[in-house]
Amino acid sequence: MRRNRTWAVVGAAFAALLALTPAPGTAQVPTPEEARLALESGVVDGDGGEWAATPLDELLEAFGVPGVSVAVIHDFEIHWSRAYGVADVETGAPVDVETLFQAASISKPVAAMASLVAVREGLFGLDDDINEVLRSWSLPGEGMTDRTPVTPRSLMSHTSGLGDAFGFPGYDPGAPLPSLVEIFEGAERSNVGRIFMEREPWTAFEYSGGGVTLQQQALMDARGLPFDEIARRDVLEPIGMARSTFTQPLPPEWDANAARAHDDEARSMGAKWHVYPEQAAAGLWTTPTDLAQFAIEVQRAVRGDSERVLSRALAREMITPVGVGDYGVGFGLSKEGEGWYFQHGGGNWGFRCFLIAHTRKGYGYAIMTNGDQGIAVANELGRRLQQVYRWDSVQAPVPRGYAPPIERAAVDLPIDALERVLGTYRLAEGPVPELTFELEEGQLVVAVPGQGRFPVFAESDSAFFLRVAPVRFRFTTGGDGTVDGLFLLQAGREVRAERVVNR
Repeated sequence: MRRNRTWAVVGAAFAALLALTPAPGTAQVPTPEEARLALESGVVDGDGGEWAATPLDELLEAFGVPGVSVAVIHDFEIHWSRAYGVADVETGAPVDVETLFQAASISKPVAAMASLVAVREGLFGLDDDINEVLRSWSLPGEGMTDRTPVTPRSLMSHTSGLGDAFGFPGYDPGAPLPSLVEIFEGAERSNVGRIFMEREPWTAFEYSGGGVTLQQQALMDARGLPFDEIARRDVLEPIGMARSTFTQPLPPEWDANAARAHDDEARSMGAKWHVYPEQAAAGLWTTPTDLAQFAIEVQRAVRGDSERVLSRALAREMITPVGVGDYGVGFGLSKEGEGWYFQHGGGNWGFRCFLIAHTRKGYGYAIMTNGDQGIAVANELGRRLQQVYRWDSVQAPVPRGYAPPIERAAVDLPIDALERVLGTYRLAEGPVPELTFELEEGQLVVAVPGQGRFPVFAESDSAFFLRVAPVRFRFTTGGDGTVDGLFLLQAGREVRAERVVNR
């Protein structure tokens, strides 16, 4: 990745591990071109792994994933989007940013928003007994709901006590589809087992696609409308998700630019895709751009900047843990580094995808693929994006402060005084092996491997400091008066460095 040399925004700290890592909120935002180059080439600072430096086209080939589409969120807006590879190996059609993919389980938080709209309108409450909302079926309590009922909140956070223990394989486009009630009861046309109570509600978290499907039925009963129509009217259209639909099977006019499902070796599996009557749990067709718009709507609603769909209070239900497990209403929640994120992954027959966004800061991304090993690709691309955008998920904790920061006054030194300290210094400990001091147009700078170059200012002819971080350098001299090393001081720690190369 091309490095930007603008010192004023390089902002960094050696942190407790003596590694220059940009402090949250101070690193310069990459341009879309810089970010795309980092994504495509794999040349990104930070810890990587086996695939860290693998170009994107080789990454897709290695995991047998024909195509991938990406949308990146920054500052509560879509910063850029790009698609790579092939949508359908049978036709050779390329992926573009409008190519539809199956969102699989990312359908769940989108569907949850549709239920929250019904809550906002007073059709039912998040903590109502689900059997008081359902009209077309009744959930047997099996003796486990006598004290605490199953509720919409518990269904959408996987804490209801349901133990269906299955995902949804979908159906061939030519196969007869079961009704939702037939799915609940494990009828002959259903390809999954029945749903059942395994434990009392709120006892534990257990991921339950059947529970989300039961909430789909409850919403349909409350509205008296098909689910795809409810979602289109209440969520997709208000947000502007014009390339999204819950209609199953996918209509021919939408299928014209829809990706094909592929196995783990990038091969066609016969049918172009499977059909999912479990629409709320697995039935959304969409693009990363539309998913990014959805995440932005959640972020903005949580801030109180938008009420196009939900009030601020209801939006916060989506990103607030319900008290058991690590889910809110619809979204999984996680602390990554110093940040809290809402997220959801998805895996349907031949499709894998991932959506993540910060609960407070305006960044995130959506990645969608059309291959069974696509989550490996999404994980690596996500790592690159977090590194190049310097998310707080990859930041070191802020060093503990023991005193207010000291305002240091810089003094001007003659060039010959600056030239005395030029050279490379090898650190006695820490992941940064060495520091190199150089002059650039009369300005003393320190170069840190893998991190960047930072302006250095003098307090005296032997004491220097950084303005972008609470770091000081105290140079030492030998018996002949020449500089032979330095001490790096930060957060009460002092590390010795020997001069190994003069400049």
